[in-house]
Amino acid sequence: MIKYVSNTGGGTAVDFETAILDGFAVDGGLYVPERLPEVDKTTLERWSKLTYTQLAFEFLSLFIDRSIISAKDLEELIREAYKDFECKDVVELHQLKSRKSTFVMELFHGPTLSFKDIGQAFLVNLVHFFLDRRGEYKTLLIATTGDTGPAAAHFAAGKSTLDTWVLYPKNLITREQERQMTTLPHDNIHAVGVHDCPDGGDDLDDLIGVLYADEAFKERLRLSSVNSINWGRVMMQAVHYFYGYFRVVDFVGEEINTSVPSGGFGNLCGGSLARIMGLPVQTYVVASNRNDSLNRIFSQGVCSKAELHPTLSSAIDILFPYNFWRYLYFVIPDSAKIKELRAEYDRTGSVKFDADLFERFSNGYLSMSASDEQTLGMIDEVYKSDGYLLDPHGAVAVVAADNHRERLGDRKLICVATAHPAKFPEVTKKALNGGSSLPAAGLHASLESAKNEPESGHEFSFSHLEAEVRDAMEHNWTLKRR
Repeated sequence: MIKYVSNTGGGTAVDFETAILDGFAVDGGLYVPERLPEVDKTTLERWSKLTYTQLAFEFLSLFIDRSIISAKDLEELIREAYKDFECKDVVELHQLKSRKSTFVMELFHGPTLSFKDIGQAFLVNLVHFFLDRRGEYKTLLIATTGDTGPAAAHFAAGKSTLDTWVLYPKNLITREQERQMTTLPHDNIHAVGVHDCPDGGDDLDDLIGVLYADEAFKERLRLSSVNSINWGRVMMQAVHYFYGYFRVVDFVGEEINTSVPSGGFGNLCGGSLARIMGLPVQTYVVASNRNDSLNRIFSQGVCSKAELHPTLSSAIDILFPYNFWRYLYFVIPDSAKIKELRAEYDRTGSVKFDADLFERFSNGYLSMSASDEQTLGMIDEVYKSDGYLLDPHGAVAVVAADNHRERLGDRKLICVATAHPAKFPEVTKKALNGGSSLPAAGLHASLESAKNEPESGHEFSFSHLEAEVRDAMEHNWTLKRR
């Protein structure tokens, strides 16, 4: 049986079900499998002809023992997760005419129009499956910078085993993203807009860490999370890297490059693990915006705190990349060393990795921070040359890939588009010469209809956030348990 351990070494190994339901490990670390399975060329060739859902079943079966979930139940969980996606293949690829051998991998065909749907559709259903089987109930506590929250709320809405609280930095996400949470008419969904967050979503992650550390509160409200701290999200986000690879290569074994818009390293952590397992990716481009914590890590070997800058690519406005530390475990499976480095960061606000470790974790990566001006310019350029509309995060990926084009060479290149451009109408208008109207590709019926729906939720001030969140959650819990 595959066991899961904390990347910082605390506690004992647990089974897959425990790792998923707990979210964080008992010591506050992130769960990782004790070993990563190897995917050889024969397996890759067998997988190359599968549909997305068939591929997901094969991949997830490497991490989930049949004693935990039967083959029949796993197939049903996957089918149920993706039945409402707008395209039958879940993921689509679009080849750009303006750039040689360059493909945009569209991960935004789920109900809330972002790549977070791919992970959350399966993970939330999985949590519900486990809880329903146990006859238990959990409170999900989630922080979002724009896309995680809507996806989690959508898939948790109406589920009898879940009460879901989604915290977001007010005015630092788009109204389209906000309405995807505040218009859900389900009494188990609680959207919480937080005013005046100096560090945006990172402040909300910190609060969740504080509440998790309060054992009495955690146990009383039965806290769990489906943020990217949950192993289930990262595991599921590895699948689309395999799927995209098979759709663009001429033969299995051909090496490609991939550029990924990155803030918290959750999506790219999935891609990194896929490569460690055997996916033939030569280089990953870590595409950041002005909040360039990952660029500093991969170009300078420094993880450090900095001031948050609101940008047009708001979903990657993140200062602390939690999942980089999960990836690091597979570079150096030394939990004591990772714990030491994390402690230094927590104590001083900065950690510089030694030359050997930097070389080991940065090998096979290039990075760049794109400015808002470059992001707008890329949206405009690609729309004019290709007739294809990028969202601001996909644009960041193309900017970074273009910056490293000479070093990437002639290999096929996948640029990851993580959200539908309709979620960022003001950015699109600004990019396309400041027009007042949007092209058809910049609209989506679900977002238009949400504009007419009534909204509900909480609004709290960051200065009193912990007390207000505790009070609201405790009050709601008391009412639900009556």
